[in-house]
Amino acid sequence: MKVHFVSLGCARNQVDSETMSGSLLAAGHTITPEAGQAEVIVVNTCSFIESAADESIDTILALAQLKETGACRRIVVAGCLPERFQKDIAASLPEVDQFLGTGAFDQIVMAVEAARPDEKCLFPDPDTIVLSRTDNKRVLSQPHMAYLKIAEGCDRHCTYCIIPRLRGRQKSRPMEQIVEEARSLIDANVKELVLVAQETTAYGSDLGLGYGLADLLTNLANISPAAWLRVLYGHPESIDSETIQVMGSTPNICAYFDIPVQHSSDPVLKRMGRDYTGKDLYRLFHDIRNKVPDASLRTTLIVGFPGETEADFKTLLSFVEDIRFEHLGVFTYSDSDDLPSHGLKGHVSAKKAQARFDTVMSRQLAISETINQQYIGATLPVLIEEASEEKLYTGRTVFQAPEVDGLTFVRAENLQPGSFARVRIIDAYEYDLVGDISTP
Repeated sequence: MKVHFVSLGCARNQVDSETMSGSLLAAGHTITPEAGQAEVIVVNTCSFIESAADESIDTILALAQLKETGACRRIVVAGCLPERFQKDIAASLPEVDQFLGTGAFDQIVMAVEAARPDEKCLFPDPDTIVLSRTDNKRVLSQPHMAYLKIAEGCDRHCTYCIIPRLRGRQKSRPMEQIVEEARSLIDANVKELVLVAQETTAYGSDLGLGYGLADLLTNLANISPAAWLRVLYGHPESIDSETIQVMGSTPNICAYFDIPVQHSSDPVLKRMGRDYTGKDLYRLFHDIRNKVPDASLRTTLIVGFPGETEADFKTLLSFVEDIRFEHLGVFTYSDSDDLPSHGLKGHVSAKKAQARFDTVMSRQLAISETINQQYIGATLPVLIEEASEEKLYTGRTVFQAPEVDGLTFVRAENLQPGSFARVRIIDAYEYDLVGDISTP
């Protein structure tokens, strides 16, 4: 059958969608980019925050109309939305023919083929998640960049986060399995591997084998010196000096430190269930910059968390201005009655939370633009990703992660997507750079 995939949410979800697509191909089905031509539509959903759950539901309802106007005969909904709401979401979406929780991705072929018609909802324990194996080929969403999932689940208990309930405990993949998959991706002409997990810097902590992220990075870097390696989703408590040293001293590992901290005020961090202080964060980021002078820092923050006072917010704003992150994302707190944080006192109004969001992003906009202006006149390696129009290409530098950061626009002719180019930066904006091909 012709199957159309819609993948919502994070990069980890994208890996799950690509793996499910590979399973369907192996079973003889076809993946089509055209929803209107698909006989089966699979929506891999996100429900981390309220807006993500709303987007998932809106997408499902829009695609369900293709049962009337298109070729669609069956809709399968997978991932975090059904896992979080289970029977409630199933009852409210009669348009859906099959629900798969996060422990049921390996049942995708059965779901598409309607092999078990009496089991509309499959919600096995998330700790039964089958981590992707190298013998299960993925259908990559992008030809020259691939996310490489190194672990699943999380052992932490942040009061605002539903992920441990949806994905189970920390489960690291064996190193040899990851290295084998990385080798096959690089052999398939992937030029950048982006390591992802719920907490990448905790990799290996559950295996008890004496190795961690630094060892994994060293092994991956040795596969091909020409391929970039990037790490997303670190944690302030589990990133260690060995990892920092390896990331800062290995030429093909991007010196890009993505470490979501959520806040910097001690009272807020305590209510969040984060076991570090603002001083710990200052110490960490100063240590990274001292050891890796060309490091690029990225973080994410939550504003409007229950009990966040004006003093707390000013502490956060000072932290942003002091550290001067190259990249920074902000969320307003998303409440739900199934979160421990729901029961905390002092909930902040949506209006005030939005005002704080706007203030942080305004400050960060100025910081990002100032940092980018410093690159004018520099020559940087850029991974060319696509031709956006005649004599204009888009690509990324080592300090621009896919999908979350800005782009580098390159004025040139006859560049090949998937190649690296030396680009002289001639202009800079808040998030993007503009350059042309450097001549010797």
